[in-house]
Amino acid sequence: MNTSSPKMTGRGPFAKRTLRQHILRRLAIVLPLSLMMILLAKTGTLDRLVDSYTFKPASWFDDTALVRHLRLKVTHNGMTHDRPDCLLFVVNGNDAPTASRIDVMEKHSGTCPGPKDDLPKLFTLRVDRLNRLVYSDQGSPGVFHPIP
Repeated sequence: MNTSSPKMTGRGPFAKRTLRQHILRRLAIVLPLSLMMILLAKTGTLDRLVDSYTFKPASWFDDTALVRHLRLKVTHNGMTHDRPDCLLFVVNGNDAPTASRIDVMEKHSGTCPGPKDDLPKLFTLRVDRLNRLVYSDQGSPGVFHPIP
């Protein structure tokens, strides 16, 4: 009868690692993942992924979710080159609940560049909530066309 336990050979998945090996293996995983997350955040890809995951069909009737979605659309499709936090969306409360007009204005306060207390209107968005369509009058005030 053999009662001795198996000997550790230093090879295989259960081999003991030195502290240096442990740190290097952790860095080999954590460093590329961190760099990838920074790159995704800087390019706006992470924002678009979050928006595509969180913006549901019912969100068209929630002003807060709709403004968050439109802020991302307007800044990422080239309609404005302002930072998202430098845009002000004003929802017209007098419109029908299914069709809204939203004025997009440029803020000039805090870290946003420009003269203080100035809110120039960039364009107006017309939102057809039932058909999930957004129109803009950018470049042609009063004449609406679908946004890209």
